[in-house]
Amino acid sequence: MEPEPVFVLDASIAVAWAFEDETTPYTEAVLDSVTQGRAVVPSVWPLEVGNAVVVAERRGRMSEADGVRFLSLLTQLPIAVEAEPVERVLGEGVRLARAHGLSTYDASYLDLAMRLGAQLATRDTGLRRAASRCGVKVFR
Repeated sequence: MEPEPVFVLDASIAVAWAFEDETTPYTEAVLDSVTQGRAVVPSVWPLEVGNAVVVAERRGRMSEADGVRFLSLLTQLPIAVEAEPVERVLGEGVRLARAHGLSTYDASYLDLAMRLGAQLATRDTGLRRAASRCGVKVFR
């Protein structure tokens, strides 16, 4: 039996699942792979997704009930949160952010993909470019 594929899931993909106007064939393909395989996220992921939902509620893009329902559905997906030591985040994470013009949040996804030798699923153009420069395959 072959091991399940592992890939790093960026918050930009998960948040797109909440909005019909942001869903694309790419985000749908990632969702299919999440349900069939194993997605891994850095520890900042739940905070980023939760914040995006709260901001969407405040801007009237979704109701609080829709936000609660969406977050509940997300918790049912096989998404593993990878704990990162503070030294790693403040060391390698900051180094990658500086080197590639990323936020430290985005650098945490890149760092995790590099450590695991995993593909990276993201809609973020800057993060895709940085992944390519670092030899990380982008989920297709």
